[in-house]
Amino acid sequence: MIRIGSIVWGVRDIPRALEFWTEALGYRPQREPDVDWTLLEPASGHGPQLALKLVGSEANPSPRHHLDLYASDREAEVARLVGLGAAPVDWEYEEGADYVVLADPDGNRFCVVDAGEEAAPA
Repeated sequence: MIRIGSIVWGVRDIPRALEFWTEALGYRPQREPDVDWTLLEPASGHGPQLALKLVGSEANPSPRHHLDLYASDREAEVARLVGLGAAPVDWEYEEGADYVVLADPDGNRFCVVDAGEEAAPA
């Protein structure tokens, strides 16, 4: 059997990313952060871990991987995340799109998806 242990997110500023992602997701550091790495876990104790790894390159404007964050109130969550330091991304949305594309303070893109009941914790 195999499972995902953590999702690794490349960032250029560990302290800023730590501040953003802990507030954005309700996560906490698993232990004291290193200068180039930190592991975050859900404060509730349930859910995937998010590892923040120091990288030397800028974020790719056309990433091959990204996070989909499920929200029961997409508009409220987008406003909250922008208030924490996320930025809207210029994106061509298809008609009826149920998501909004944002970038974290490092420029990494992620989506906030209008997921309704699916957004509730398991």
